[in-house]
Amino acid sequence: MVTSFRGFTRFNQPKNSQMAVNSSSSLPTNQTLLDVIKSLDGVSTEVVDRSKTIFFPGDPAERVYLIRRGAVRLSRVYETGEEITVALLRENSLFGVLSLLTGNRSDRFYHAVAFTRVELVAAPATSVRNAIEQDASVGLLLLQGLSSRVLQTETMIETLTHRDMSSRLASFLLVLCRDFGVPGEKGVTIDLRLSHQAIAEAIGSTRVTITRLLGELKSSSLLAIDRKKITIFDPIALAKRFN
Repeated sequence: MVTSFRGFTRFNQPKNSQMAVNSSSSLPTNQTLLDVIKSLDGVSTEVVDRSKTIFFPGDPAERVYLIRRGAVRLSRVYETGEEITVALLRENSLFGVLSLLTGNRSDRFYHAVAFTRVELVAAPATSVRNAIEQDASVGLLLLQGLSSRVLQTETMIETLTHRDMSSRLASFLLVLCRDFGVPGEKGVTIDLRLSHQAIAEAIGSTRVTITRLLGELKSSSLLAIDRKKITIFDPIALAKRFN
């Protein structure tokens, strides 16, 4: 079983691992970002069904979100009507933080959609700012969360730079392996139920094209699909084929 390829080396990490403040922080040891967000005034839990919008570009940026379960797609909508994915966020990812960066009420910059059914913890931006002002360690924990977000965005941008759709699809599948992959005897299974339409929308393709390309990958014995879950037999082989 291969556990590393082209920078994808995190399969041995616990799937539900969370960032925690170390013992030098004024927060309790092992206090996680989820713990901090849940302790704030005005916090709420929201459940959003797959393909439903969480917020649109231009909506007031009044709340900060943390993904407790599921995956969220962030995209940028351009004047031409084209919508480009900028990040695919997994559990324990932080998003919707624009108002924290500007220090006042702002409008949303991205379109946030539930890529799967998601459970979110949402807190008022004012409560988050107050917590940062009262305890610098909260700001450090949020910064760590934002650093992870930046890495996910950079990875997605790299994926979308491939002009050839076959390479773009392969790169996207490798990203999913890294962020949602569960190692098994046959390979790495992406722990998401993915329709061909959802993949197409994420990488700027069409359902027909994705169906054809996935069929070619199956014929080449690079992957298998069972009840919308994709298993990559050998991520290194997939990466080398389109590198």
